Amino acid sequence: MAARVLVSEPLAERGLVAMRTAGLDVDVQTGLSPEALLEAVKGAQALVIRSATQVTADVLEAAADLVVVGRAGIGLDNVDVAEATRRGVMVVNAPQSNVLSAAEHTLALLLAQARNVPQANADLKAGAWNRSKWEGVELHGKTLGIVGLGRVGVLVAQRAHSFGMRLVAYDPFVSADRARQLGVALVSTVEELMEICDFVSIHATKTPDTVGLVNASVLAHAKPGLRLVNAGRGGIVDEDALAAAIADGRLGGAAIDTFTKEPTTESPLFALDNVVVTPHLGASTAEAQDKAGETIAEQVILALRGDFVPFAVNVAASEASESVRPFLPLAERVGRLFTGLAGGAPSTLNIEYEGEIADYDCRVLTLSVLKGVLAPVVTEPVSFVNAPQIAEQRGISVRETKSSDARDYVNLIVVRGDQGTHVAATLFGKHQAPRIVAIDGHQVDLPPARHMLVVHNDDSPGMIGRVGTVLGDAGINISNMDVGQSPSGEAALMVIATETAVPADVVEQVTRQAGVQSARAIDLG
Repeated sequence: MAARVLVSEPLAERGLVAMRTAGLDVDVQTGLSPEALLEAVKGAQALVIRSATQVTADVLEAAADLVVVGRAGIGLDNVDVAEATRRGVMVVNAPQSNVLSAAEHTLALLLAQARNVPQANADLKAGAWNRSKWEGVELHGKTLGIVGLGRVGVLVAQRAHSFGMRLVAYDPFVSADRARQLGVALVSTVEELMEICDFVSIHATKTPDTVGLVNASVLAHAKPGLRLVNAGRGGIVDEDALAAAIADGRLGGAAIDTFTKEPTTESPLFALDNVVVTPHLGASTAEAQDKAGETIAEQVILALRGDFVPFAVNVAASEASESVRPFLPLAERVGRLFTGLAGGAPSTLNIEYEGEIADYDCRVLTLSVLKGVLAPVVTEPVSFVNAPQIAEQRGISVRETKSSDARDYVNLIVVRGDQGTHVAATLFGKHQAPRIVAIDGHQVDLPPARHMLVVHNDDSPGMIGRVGTVLGDAGINISNMDVGQSPSGEAALMVIATETAVPADVVEQVTRQAGVQSARAIDLG
């Protein structure tokens, strides 16, 4: 049955089409009340939202089958990410979809505020010609302070620079070298920013630490006539304090696109002539909506397939480089093979990366190995989100090591357990074909297959024939096979790929053959 995706807010048609084309059951139900959402989300594997839907702990509890929450936009303050992570639910967003639109809207507000565009427009349409009343100021030569040099903040800085503005920023997470590259001077406090700037634009991420960041105390430091723009997140600016500072003449005005409570039609800011307001239009362009819809559809499809999701915000590995990404399927299969050989999950899991791959961030590969290790031994679905939690609950210690020396291979992934089980694999050749190259100290060369039979046996004549005869009598076709040699040259391991699964009774027949020490049938999924 197709996975069900509940879409609770309007989404670009391109996104809906992409999910339906991928075979998903897309259920669009917009305008749901909080109570109705609790019912609608039951049985859904994915929930796609924008900024209005509140994904609370209650919603996550009701959505017992939920795999992923997709936010078609950037901000996630309407999602309980911590609770989603605890429940193993992936949370994804579309961080690059609306950054350009948001930056352009910031500049539109900046110009509109500086030149009183909406006020003059309304005045003239009402029949008044008041040129002197709406005199503005130039941006050229003024100092713009940016709170938060993230994606949007950087785009705003680049565009403001073309107006001839001097740029200053407050962002404790940006290095001085990065700021210099952008032509921005850093300050250490928001108060210092307020003291030296003619305009201030807010682009900080909304967190418990940034809510109310620009408050009455901070605004008391403002340079006389300062104008403030907030097209970032509502709640970072104390709107009452801002209105008071403008009303008493300390600030020259403001332009606000986001509010503490949305939607809203009441604010002390609305009564002030030198305040420009818009109803959260930063991402409201056709281009941004198309990009957000397409991006979130792609992320949801990847999440439901169990693949790595680039924009997952609650996964321990935040990226997979182009050099690492091809190894993801192999890493998961190595994990499954390891567990099949070991007969269960180990208490200690050592994952080694050797060769060129060791120069890259391999955390996502470790998560992929862990997914493979855990999938055969737990009843719940294992994802990139909950794999570390499940491992911790089961007392599995995971250790990751790297070495630039991969011996006979350009790259090598090695998985070892505390009971001696050992699997090594690589990608081979121009087409990066997956290969299992070592099992339990024996060298082999075999592509991983869905159904595999691993036989430990004595190094004596006739072993291949005996095992092959048992499989043939059971009607099981061998699609590939290799005999592994130990470092001392003993051929004491057979790795067999079969076209169908080897039933338990056939495995038992194999183990009863003379010279066979053990046999395990493994499903790599």
